Amino acid sequence: MAAGEELTLSSHIQHHLTNAKVCTTEAGVSFNKACSEAGFWTWHIDTLAWSVGLGILFLWLFRSTAKKSTTGVPGKFQCFVEMLVEFVADNVKDTYHGKSRLIAPLALTIFVWVFLLNLMDLVPVDILPWIAQQVGAQAFGMDPHDVYMKIVPTTDINMTAALALGVFILMIGYSIRIKGVTGFVKELTLHPFSTSNLPLQIVLIPFNLLLELIALVAKPFSLALRLFGNLYAGEMIFILIGAIGLMQLPLHFAWAVFHILVIVLQAFVFMMLTIVYLSMASSDNH
Repeated sequence: MAAGEELTLSSHIQHHLTNAKVCTTEAGVSFNKACSEAGFWTWHIDTLAWSVGLGILFLWLFRSTAKKSTTGVPGKFQCFVEMLVEFVADNVKDTYHGKSRLIAPLALTIFVWVFLLNLMDLVPVDILPWIAQQVGAQAFGMDPHDVYMKIVPTTDINMTAALALGVFILMIGYSIRIKGVTGFVKELTLHPFSTSNLPLQIVLIPFNLLLELIALVAKPFSLALRLFGNLYAGEMIFILIGAIGLMQLPLHFAWAVFHILVIVLQAFVFMMLTIVYLSMASSDNH
């Protein structure tokens, strides 16, 4: 929103849902609105900062808990971590049918990290953006209306797509490791329509390849869009509630209580689908 522009509900929502951007243009390094025409290489620095920061927080908390763990009576947080690790390990054991020492740590990382990213949705929508505006105005002389801060990384499709892309790369890697390149190609070309008749098998290869590629590519798309859609909708409702003034407090509390279930469920679903997809990729059933 430009300085002097009338504040409307639409501009309020748009401002809260706009990422802080950095890009390189002909004039040099540019920020925010100057990046609208910058093209592909535009960095959402708020998404990067919050996601990396929360990832470091997760690693520090779990590492410090592991270092201080005791065989005696555990502390409350150690007890919580042990319960969480056991919960994830049980789900991996029940769902993943291959052999890999990576899956359980990966599942735990995904669940906790995505949960922390989602948890930022419970921070009141105006507090951190307002602080960012004051810092931008005081330290850098920027117009406060041109300072953006979107603090929920999973409301950025770039973040959820990056997570899903990482899972997709692991799926391809596990498929090739377990089945080999030949087995992976056969899986894409000889299923779901299979026959022992060689000429007919050759005829069916394009249809099998089309169907299998669609099914394969749909998996990361579903992971990215499901997480993004649910958190984006939740953040939108928080912004709408925050726009009504002092009456927002009871509504904000009620929606936050409900949204706690959403953020936990979405982290769990992302973790479980990752395990299921990697289990499917690891099964040599050709």
